[in-house]
Order: sequence, then structure tokens, then C-alpha cells
Amino acid sequence: MLAAQFMALLDVFIVNVAAPTIRTELGASGAGLQMVVAGYTVAYAVLLVTGARLGDLLGHRRAYLGGLALFTVASLACGLAAGTGQLIAFRLVQGAGAALMIPQVLSVIQRNFEGEARAKALGAYSAVLATGAAAGQVVGGVLVSADLFGTSWRPVFLVNVPMGVVLLFLGTRLLPRDRRGEPERARGLDVPGLVLLAAAVTLFTVPLVLGQEDGWPLAAWLSLAASGVLFAGFLAYESRLAARGGAPLIAPRVLRIPGMGLAALRIVVVMAVNAGFLFVLTLYVQGGLGYSALRAGLTFAPAAVLFGLVGLTWRRWPARLQGMLAPGGFVLAALSCVAVGLVMRDGGSGGPGMYAVFAGAGAGMALGFSPTLTGALATVRPEDAADASGLLVTLTQLGQLLGVSTFGTLFLNRLNAPGAYAYADALWVCALALAAASLFGAVAGLLRSRH
Repeated sequence: MLAAQFMALLDVFIVNVAAPTIRTELGASGAGLQMVVAGYTVAYAVLLVTGARLGDLLGHRRAYLGGLALFTVASLACGLAAGTGQLIAFRLVQGAGAALMIPQVLSVIQRNFEGEARAKALGAYSAVLATGAAAGQVVGGVLVSADLFGTSWRPVFLVNVPMGVVLLFLGTRLLPRDRRGEPERARGLDVPGLVLLAAAVTLFTVPLVLGQEDGWPLAAWLSLAASGVLFAGFLAYESRLAARGGAPLIAPRVLRIPGMGLAALRIVVVMAVNAGFLFVLTLYVQGGLGYSALRAGLTFAPAAVLFGLVGLTWRRWPARLQGMLAPGGFVLAALSCVAVGLVMRDGGSGGPGMYAVFAGAGAGMALGFSPTLTGALATVRPEDAADASGLLVTLTQLGQLLGVSTFGTLFLNRLNAPGAYAYADALWVCALALAAASLFGAVAGLLRSRH
């Protein structure tokens, strides 16, 4: 299941490297190319909670395999697309397949692992989240550069097909069968709640993925404001539905689980910092230093490796430290972000010290994420596993979108500002902003725990 999780994450980032080649060969407009890149992410984010609920209705094994099959077929169609319109349509279908497949991962972990085994599984889940972004850029660079059999950009999609077929074969044999007669299976889909949430997430994600390219027009800000109104309406509707004895899309009791609010905040912050860090540094090393896509991806390997190692091992650390791991991780991430800006302020690559700083950032963000996710799911009842999974996976995705749009916009605006701002100066400003966001995660958590 984690292999499929990795494949879905790969597709968020792998297309970025191939985008210039796609534009040239298909004659895509700027808006068309944006939708090729962003269509997958938008469909993925909008439908995640729905995918989690469908796991309840259909069974998690069946939903996972169905989503994987749809994702694999859509990847094949993307690789064979003859024009921009076809590619955009198939990318949307690919995102829908991922949205059906991915929420089942956490649900299956919740239902089939307990105690230390669950912590290990969640640690592996965290490690996969971290490595997917860096791996996407590396794999994308390799495949586009290789130009296999003269197929240019198409292997960035076609690579999913053999992987998907193998995972479908293994999944039918290794995944536990869905248990019949589970009480939550009788819950309806809550169509009004689904429509409200889908509209709110759409109005939130579309400006985030397209706003920078379009210069943040007024419509983008109005869309973000409207999303806030719809989110509030969604929460109010779900609460009333639960009070009437109905079956809301996200059970309000999940939001009232002790520590869930703090966990949601920290997950959004750490994913925003992680995505913003990778995006801004990618712009810097490729645009400012002239690195190739492959070299840029490899540059972030220390951050991805440390994120994975810490995510897998933090449970073995001394018990007296466990309570401070998450806030301490945010502080370490903040210090590492400042250090990144300092070692590159002269406009250079930072030398060997850069890799140590990247490793510190990866370790810090892992400590901010992994203990938070494990703690949030520790007290979730099995019947609420799908709701909690859909919520936390959606927050993870929204945090990544928020980080790329916020810190990416800051970097590009400083870069394009009249006067003395260049790549190194823009990076320094973003490093301070990333550090401030990390410290917010630490301070908010400490204040909440004291309260």
C-alpha cells in the first residue's frame, strides 16, 4: 500500500520537470500547461474525503484496488495522449484514482495494526510522504533526459503502468479481505456535505495552484474568501446532521478527539514548510545556480533520507524526550531554514555545509510530522478510521498546496521586485518566512499543551 502511496506522490512532482518538453511538443498554452500540472493535484485534493467515505461503503481493500486500477489506466492514457485537452482530462481522472486509493492506506493501518506495530507503520507512511517529493524530481529528470525510444516526456506517466499492474497483482493476494457487516458500512454518502466540501476545497485549491501564474487577480482572492465561507457552512451542516442522528461526511466527534485540533494545525504547518522549502530551493538551485533537474533532485537527498530515518526511529528514542519531539522538531526546522539562507547568502551553493543543513531540515520536519500524526490517530476508534484518514490526508495535501503557493509567491515576487533583489536575497527572505512558520508550529503546540 505504501508503494502505491509513493507512486501517487511521485505524480504530484514528476510532471514539473517534464512541463517544458510537454509545452513544446503538444503546443500547450500557458493555461493549458498549468492545468496539466495542477489538474491532478486539484482532483486529488477535492476528492480525498469522498474517497475515504467510499472506503467505508465499498470496503477499504476494494476501494484501494479500484482506485489503483483507475490510476494505472489513467496513467496509460496520459502517456498516450495526443493533445493538451486529452492530457488534462486524463490527469483529472488520475487524480480521482489517487483520491480513492490513498485514504485507504491510513484506514488499513488503523484497522490492522496496534501498538508498536502501528507506530512503525505510521513511521514508514511518514517516510514515504517525505521521499515522494524529492524522488519525483529525480525520476522525472532521469526519464525526460533519457528520452527512452524517442518517447520524450511520455515515460513520466507510463512508468506508473508496470508499477500499477504489479501492485494490483500483489494487492489481490496480500491485502486483508474486507469484513462484512461492519456498522459504518451502512452510513450513507452525505451528498450535501460532499458538495459543500468539494466546492470549498475547489475554491481553495484552484487559486493556490494557478494564482501565481495569473498574477493573483481579484477573482483568486474572492475565491479564497468564498472557500472560507463554504468551509464554515460545511462544519455547521455536519454538526446539525450529526445532532439529528444522521451520518455526516466527517463525524464531528473526530474533530473533538483530544489533541486533534492541535495535530491538524501542526500537520498543515509542517507540510506547508516542507513543500515550500523544496519548492523555493528548487527554484534557487535550478534558476540561480543553473543545476539540472536531476542534480537539483539529488541535492535534496539528505533532507529526504533524514526525514525517512527519523520517521522510522523516533519511537525508540528515550521516553523522557517523547513529549518534546514535535515542538523540538519545529525549532530544529526553523534553525535549519535560517542556516540555509545564511550559507547561501553570497549567491553560491553553500558547499558541504549545505548538505548538513538540509539534513537538519529533514530531521526537524520529520519530528514535527511523525509524532503528531501518530498521536492524532492513537485514540481514533476503528469506526472513525476513514473519517480521520480522509481529514488528515486532505490537510496534508492542502498544507503542501499552501506552502508552494505562499512561499513560492514570496520568492518570485522578491526575485522580480525592482532594485537589488536577486536569487540569494529572495532565498534569504523566504528562509526567514519558513523559519517563522516553523516557530509558529512549535509555539502553538506548547501553548495548547499548557492550556
